Amino acid sequence: MPVEIPSDLTPELVPLSWLIGEWEGRGRLGTGEEGSEHFVQRATFAHNGLPYLQYRAESWLCDDEGTILRPLTVEMGFWALERKLVDADGGPGMLPADMVPALKTADDVEALRNDDGGFDISVSIAHPGGISELYYGQIKGPQIQLSTDMVMRGSHSKDYSAATRIFGLVDGKLLWRWDVSQGKSSGDSADGNGGLEAHASAILSKLA
Repeated sequence: MPVEIPSDLTPELVPLSWLIGEWEGRGRLGTGEEGSEHFVQRATFAHNGLPYLQYRAESWLCDDEGTILRPLTVEMGFWALERKLVDADGGPGMLPADMVPALKTADDVEALRNDDGGFDISVSIAHPGGISELYYGQIKGPQIQLSTDMVMRGSHSKDYSAATRIFGLVDGKLLWRWDVSQGKSSGDSADGNGGLEAHASAILSKLA
């Protein structure tokens, strides 16, 4: 399935453009072995002309036939190329950006390519229960690898100290896996003691 790049996409989102759209499919919790619970997920990656993608994923527990049983969770966040901010960027808060994007051409974006031939990215994701993750990683073609730099937890949040996520586009489908550590962390860092374990995985198809 060819990737269509929106005509109004800011240049630095072109490496992330294959994510844009609505995706839906099914997955399994844990290792996915017999007895692992099933879920349905709908994920959306959208853009609004600014240099980041808006991300939202809603999931529901389902039976092994795909019949939805009850809500599971929602997560929301932002995906962007990792680069130094300049005067043309907006923020903090509601301070507006310049009308022209900070990176204006494909050559400007190519200058950000890393030694591995991909692009460094940052992803922030917020969850119910007072938990927020900050990931750093790389996008290289239709593959993404992310590791938490920081997990922030509220005073009553459950233990959760680190995570990795991988995403890939395979035969037009979005495949992802999420591993987490629930070991206690030191302060706000993601240096947990528990080690990463399989948390969930899914295969999503793009909706028309």
